[in-house]
Amino acid sequence: MPDPRLSLRGVKKSFDDVSVLKGIDMDVAPGEMLCLIGASGSGKSTLLRCMNGLEPVDDGAVLLDGVDIAEPGFDLTPIRQRIGIVFQSFNLFPHMTTFENVCLAPRRVLSENRDSLHPRITALFERFGLAAHMHKYPDQLSGGQQQRVAVIRALAMKPQTMLFDEITSALDPELVGEVLDVLRQLRDEGITMVLATHEMGFARELADRVCFMDQGVIAEEGSPDQIFSAPQKIRTRQFLASILR
Repeated sequence: MPDPRLSLRGVKKSFDDVSVLKGIDMDVAPGEMLCLIGASGSGKSTLLRCMNGLEPVDDGAVLLDGVDIAEPGFDLTPIRQRIGIVFQSFNLFPHMTTFENVCLAPRRVLSENRDSLHPRITALFERFGLAAHMHKYPDQLSGGQQQRVAVIRALAMKPQTMLFDEITSALDPELVGEVLDVLRQLRDEGITMVLATHEMGFARELADRVCFMDQGVIAEEGSPDQIFSAPQKIRTRQFLASILR
């Protein structure tokens, strides 16, 4: 077995008096697609934000290739180049074209100039079927197209690992498929991915492993076939019965 790309050990996080993560232990292997499922409020989004330091942990370790990035004072700037995150809200700047949105972080963080970026960013737009929309503004695109631009923006930083937080939940149902197709491409390319998702069919089809979160803990984890066909825990069975009606 290869060493984990990401390891979490005893990760805890509270907001005021509310304990959101209650001691998470998790390993994510290089190239693995791990799907987090569970009800809203179970801790999935907070867990993702702790993985790349957007939320500091209260206790525990977040190891990226064996280095604890949750240590107080750790410089997270280079870490955020290696761990991209995409949210359900697109967070695109409305006054910039999609091309300018994608170029912003590589220019500011990686100090790449526009001329050197152009061929690489153009190739990303072409790869995800958006070449004709490179110089449009976000409000000229559909929700599915804007979400694909958000994925391209994260990929422009050349991350080793990608985190996705319910990226289809804000989309109309007919637009969900085009975004899931992007995730299929990334999986085929071997990018390490952790997804919080309500798309049970997608998780069952493509995940290497599924973790069911409940009230701030990982209540059950296993292969998609085991979780969806033969869950061991009563709470997992209850959740799946409610969501798969």
